[in-house]
Amino acid sequence: MKVTFLGTGTSQGIPIIGSKHPVCLSENPKDKRLRVSVLLEWDDHKVVIDCGPDFRQQMLTNNVDKIDGILFTHEHNDHIIGLDDVRPFYFRQGDISIYAHERVIKALKKRFEYVFEVENKYPGAPHLSVNEIENEAFEIDEKKIIPINVMHNSLQVFGYRIDDFAYITDAKTIAEEEIEKLTGVKTLVVNALRIEPHHSHFNLEEALAFISKVQPETAYLTHISHLLGFHDEVEAKLPKGVHLAYDNLKIEI
Repeated sequence: MKVTFLGTGTSQGIPIIGSKHPVCLSENPKDKRLRVSVLLEWDDHKVVIDCGPDFRQQMLTNNVDKIDGILFTHEHNDHIIGLDDVRPFYFRQGDISIYAHERVIKALKKRFEYVFEVENKYPGAPHLSVNEIENEAFEIDEKKIIPINVMHNSLQVFGYRIDDFAYITDAKTIAEEEIEKLTGVKTLVVNALRIEPHHSHFNLEEALAFISKVQPETAYLTHISHLLGFHDEVEAKLPKGVHLAYDNLKIEI
């Protein structure tokens, strides 16, 4: 399986509009981060996790010509608001499959009412094949997907394990029984917002402690804000086997 980091930034991205912070002014491409998302590819299948406000740009940058499904983690704007930009895929290939918690589906129907209308539907709107998922394994094209339930302060969020790869974002706490689902995972992606503690996200110290507990062979940090620091400086200080992800990084699992 190939994984492409489409975006590795937090809700405002980096640079933040109008910011004079040194990281926002950095000329290093690795310090420029679109909103968080990944593309998973196996055999002839392409699935994305989340589609935020930079979805169109991410698809163009990576020359993605089709998607077979979208896995949603939760309903915050930086993870869903690019949904309308699945239209070119729909026009070429038909219905797009989406997978999300029932609560997230309800939020999508509220924010994108025109997409889910049955009667008098606007002909330019995409059609979606809706799959409500719970905290139990399911399949996409014969690939087993294991949801990982995490808490984003008081909001439930799904991470996902596929084979020996696991992707977790917007986590602050994770129950022991959910951590057990990660046993034996070889590549772990997890959020690390900044140095200072945050009420709903792992900071760097918490993310590293979580990685140490799971003990993957390799870990990548994502959902990064400018307050974490310059990419190269932070990367140089990370433990062996732990890396900062960056936009358009590709890895093989």
